[in-house]
Amino acid sequence: MAFTKNQKKETFKALAIATVKITIPGIIIGVFHEYDFWVGLLLFSYLLVFLYRNYLNRISKNWVLLIGMIITGILGICAEIWGVTNGFWEYHDLTNNRQLPYWLPFAWMFAFRFIYVLETKLIVSLQLKKMSHKTWLAICIAAFFPAYGEVITINLGVWTYSWPYQFLGVPLYAVLCLVALHMGINFLLSIWVKKKQLKDPIFINED
Repeated sequence: MAFTKNQKKETFKALAIATVKITIPGIIIGVFHEYDFWVGLLLFSYLLVFLYRNYLNRISKNWVLLIGMIITGILGICAEIWGVTNGFWEYHDLTNNRQLPYWLPFAWMFAFRFIYVLETKLIVSLQLKKMSHKTWLAICIAAFFPAYGEVITINLGVWTYSWPYQFLGVPLYAVLCLVALHMGINFLLSIWVKKKQLKDPIFINED
């Protein structure tokens, strides 16, 4: 598949912006992880602003995005409980003998939003039509960007993994789990989108 100069430019721009968007929150969480309540409050406040702007103050609403965020938040916390309970990873500097930081559910929710928005932008810029191409794009994004965010937070002391085969603190198992979780959620959303006959660019096979 050959891409035009403009497609390459738009793709690079989307990837550059996405990298900045995941770097800044990663640094904020990393630097202020000892104050996880306030970080959680900040993310919760941002969630309220997001909901107001996109769902309470707008006629056209993207329910696919919101449902994806909610599902990801719920399943993400379930995965976190499973992981820390079994000693696969551990969060540091938490008070009152807690195992999970306050900001965690909101981070999972915004992780889905980040991936969803980036997928949409790249599908448009690269003019992807086939579902197979969209699926491979989703896998690549889910494998790289969440792991990149984890590299930042892990190396700033937020948590550590006990799993082997690590690169910059992120184990291969974690990358595979992140991809499996995101693709599983995408699969559930694709069923719902098809049933409701919604026009979502990520889940429509236009070929």
